[in-house]
Amino acid sequence: MRKPSANAERIITALDVESADKALALVRELRSARIFKVGLELFTAEGPSLLRDIRDLGKAVFLDLKLHDIPNTVGEAVRASLRHGAAMMTIHASGGPEMMTRAAEAARREAEALGAEKPVLLGVTVLTSLKAEDLAAVGMPPDPEAQVRRLAGLARRAGLDGIVCSAREIEVVRRDVGPDMLIVTPGIRPAGAAAQDQKRVMTPRLALSKGSDYLVIGRPITQAPSPAEAFDRIVRELETA
Repeated sequence: MRKPSANAERIITALDVESADKALALVRELRSARIFKVGLELFTAEGPSLLRDIRDLGKAVFLDLKLHDIPNTVGEAVRASLRHGAAMMTIHASGGPEMMTRAAEAARREAEALGAEKPVLLGVTVLTSLKAEDLAAVGMPPDPEAQVRRLAGLARRAGLDGIVCSAREIEVVRRDVGPDMLIVTPGIRPAGAAAQDQKRVMTPRLALSKGSDYLVIGRPITQAPSPAEAFDRIVRELETA
């Protein structure tokens, strides 16, 4: 998967709903959207068949399970995710270089075996729900930016395709990792939308102007009176960035 060529392709719509029926209804309604995120809650409720159903509707699946385990287990999970149709997936960069390297190798080998496009592997740096005091509580330096930079560097050296970080770290991370790595940004809220459970948030227009490649947006789209209109509104906002 290359860098997006159109603003509608930059938006990853988060299917933060509790059932496959609701998820697939949104996929069908959001005709302009290309990529849909299936997270831990929905995947646990519905299983891998949902990935295939979304793919069969002509859309790409971003499987956001934030894998974090011993290297062999993560590698096998990456292989299974690709077989079920995941085009993008996340692993925790804090799992270390060996785990990320094994994941990258598994993705490449499985794609070759299947004759499929290699999935995009993204290293999750610091969750956007965490503040400095949260990092300190688990023994990490109480500096989100420094930790994001450290983990982004590990992900690049391990051969991952990109990283996930908050919009506030985009510029410094881009300087560190160069122009080729993808940057995916959660915690995106259109102007006027509530931050909800995210601590480090930003508007779509500002995140794009800072250099984000993909923007993860959920409830401002999926819980709007008209999700399709909300999606198109954000696309128009990005066109002015």
